[in-house]
Amino acid sequence: MIDLEQMHKEAEELERYMRLQTYPIALKLLKTESDIPPEAKRPKKDENHQYNLCQAFSLSRRNGDTIAMLKEDMVCFEPVVGYGLAEAPQEFMDGYNRYPEDVETQEAGKHYAAEFPKLKTGKYVGVLSAPLSKATFEPDVITLYCNSTQLVILLMAKEYRDGHNLPTALSGHAACVYGIVPAIQEKKYQVAVPCRGDHVTAMAGDDEMIFTIPMEKFNDFMLGMRKITKTEDRLTRLPMVHEMKPEPQAPDSYYRMAQLMGMDVTKPE
Repeated sequence: MIDLEQMHKEAEELERYMRLQTYPIALKLLKTESDIPPEAKRPKKDENHQYNLCQAFSLSRRNGDTIAMLKEDMVCFEPVVGYGLAEAPQEFMDGYNRYPEDVETQEAGKHYAAEFPKLKTGKYVGVLSAPLSKATFEPDVITLYCNSTQLVILLMAKEYRDGHNLPTALSGHAACVYGIVPAIQEKKYQVAVPCRGDHVTAMAGDDEMIFTIPMEKFNDFMLGMRKITKTEDRLTRLPMVHEMKPEPQAPDSYYRMAQLMGMDVTKPE
């Protein structure tokens, strides 16, 4: 069982390190309606409104709301398919979700449908989101909206323990699926680009990216974050120091490698 008080402290630590504009959000897949905490808003039940899932995420990360989104609460069908809340219609699998508006051929539309991330249908009934710093539940993943500079630091923290880079599948569509579902399926970090719906209906910024951490890896991630965000390291602290000059300073290892390769490079005094 996760220590919620410790998780909240680490959320605040992460917000402080990364200088995030919005809260990191805790996301949990709901197996039954009984998993929904009492503080959670139910859009259809409580407001008689429906939202896109990206809008629920935006309300959590911007306003601090805890929101439970079931099939009945959603307008956009893609997370319903992606999170396995209902079976994808055959028309989707045949490519007509994207053809002819977004792709040249029906075959291209079928490629999109075939590659679309999907959880097992019927395993979950909905998605719960809340700011990580006040979530009353153990999340499956933690998702941050960040700019490209912050993403550099997040990736470095991810790489600290094992050195592996991050292969990822990017799409211009369904960021709420591409940014989350692969991380849940494979228990791996994920990067995604906010889609049109996220920008138009949920206020994603032009400079924002999405970074998702599986909960199983959060301790390793925070260890990496603490190690690389040393305040005395001007190359990894935020805001970064910008330099545009000849022979810019680099880490010691860069000079050693350059010299081993016969490059005429000397570390500045």
